[in-house]
This record gives sequence, C-alpha cells and structure tokens, in this order.
Amino acid sequence: MSDLETRDFRYFLAVADELHFGRAADLLGITQPPLSRAIQQLESRLGVKLFERNRRGVELTDAGRVLVSEAHTVIDAVEAAAHRTRRAGSPRGPLVLATKAGASLEVLQRLLGEAAQRSDVPDVEVLLCEVGEQAALLRGGRADVAIMHRPVDDLDGFDTEELLVEGQVAIVPAGHFLAARTQVTLAEIRDIPGLPLARWPKLDGSYPDGPGPEVRTQSAIAQLVALGKALLVIPASSRAWQWPQHVAIPVTDAVSITTVLAWPAGSRSAGIGAFGRLAAEVGRSEERP
Repeated sequence: MSDLETRDFRYFLAVADELHFGRAADLLGITQPPLSRAIQQLESRLGVKLFERNRRGVELTDAGRVLVSEAHTVIDAVEAAAHRTRRAGSPRGPLVLATKAGASLEVLQRLLGEAAQRSDVPDVEVLLCEVGEQAALLRGGRADVAIMHRPVDDLDGFDTEELLVEGQVAIVPAGHFLAARTQVTLAEIRDIPGLPLARWPKLDGSYPDGPGPEVRTQSAIAQLVALGKALLVIPASSRAWQWPQHVAIPVTDAVSITTVLAWPAGSRSAGIGAFGRLAAEVGRSEERP
C-alpha cells in the first residue's frame, strides 16, 4: 500500500464533514472531479469503502467513521510536530503554558514566580483558554505544558506532575437562601427549584442530562449565577474569578480535584523537563497534612 499523505486525510475529512462532494471541493478550493478521484484512490489503497453514495447523498460507512477519528489524530500530530520543531529551532522562545482562566490561580502564581528565578526554566507565556481546551492545545502543539484537573480533564497521552489536591465549592447567587450555609452536600444542591446545576460538556463534547443550562465559558456561567439562573460546582481554587454577586460554599461530599501540570508523554524538551521538576517541587510544598 502506498504511503498516505496528510492531503489524503484533509480531503477525506472535508467530505466527511460536509457529506457532499461539491461543498467539500469548494471548501478545499478545488473542483469536484479531482476530489472524487482522490477519495476513490484512498479507498483503493485502504481496501475499504469510506462513503456510501446513494440518492439521499453521501453517508459514512463504519470504516469511514473510524477514519474520521484517526485522521484528526494524524493531522493534529503533524501540526504539533511542526509547532514543536519551530520552537526547538528557536531555543530562546518562551514555554507556552495553557490554563483555564481563573483556575488554580495561587498555584499558577507560585509556579510563575519560581520559574522567573530559575535559570534552567525558559520564559513562560500564559495561554488562557476555556474549560476543556487544554488537551487540544497540547496535542496540537500550540502549548508546551498545561494546568489541568483530574478527574475532569482529558489527560490521555500526557505525563503529569501533581500540584494540589483540594475539595470543591458550590457557587450560588449572593441573595439565595443557600448563601447563608457554611457547607452543603451534592444531594442538597442537585434539585433546588429555580436554581439548577449548570451542565459542562463531557470529555466527548456531549452534555450530561439535566434541567440546567448548557455552558462552555466561565463568563457565561458567572452571568447565569449572578442572575440567579444556575449554580455550579468547581474546585475551591478556581473561584478566583468569583464575582461580588456570588457566594462559595464547600461541598462536603464532592470528589476531590487534583490540579496537575501536564505535557505530551515522552517529551525530550529540556525546558519542559525543567518546568516539570519545578512543578514537582511546588507540588511537594503545597501538600496538606
């Protein structure tokens, strides 16, 4: 079988996304005949049908659905390799650290402060992102390291160093009756009339069932809580973005959250290695009795 090229995967994904050869060709900036030939050649080399063509249009086969996931992985890996190679060719470039805005602020400040005093650690550039975006930034090579949280973030394929283990808090409207409580349980906040739990996307991008609003950004949920339309449960250290209209209450039976520094497994970057060792030192100093 001939070696496949990234172009083969890009052409395939364009058709898989559009389920229409004409629209896919327009997106790729080519005409439809060469795109059709490219897909036929790809199917021939793989020995499987990727699409079913019928009067209803174009549909993915079982093999095609598998290739969608694999093709994204290949393209992400190629782009990540290009990003990392460019940075390796610029040894004085900064180490890019991805983190959710407002997450683990005190630990992050400690890391950055210590890094600034270490000659073996490169300058650190902070790349702020929304919930669940760190994994893609690492895999795509846009970030070298990331602050992430176990068990809620996708840590597959990453090496990690633990920084902090902590409990979680419920963020509720300041005017709500719950705001006077010193602690709550998950059962007590799960079915409050008029104040549903906000629903964050799961690792696969889908949302859990429930009456609460679907949210993806911290600014959106902050506004909803302030308006008395929802509450949320987050790691205690992530409440750095808490508004005056919010109150944080410890949730006694919520699962503990472990804040970690993550980076691609097997990385040989000296800068990442030095930053990982620094994270280990900070994590040991943050341990609670």
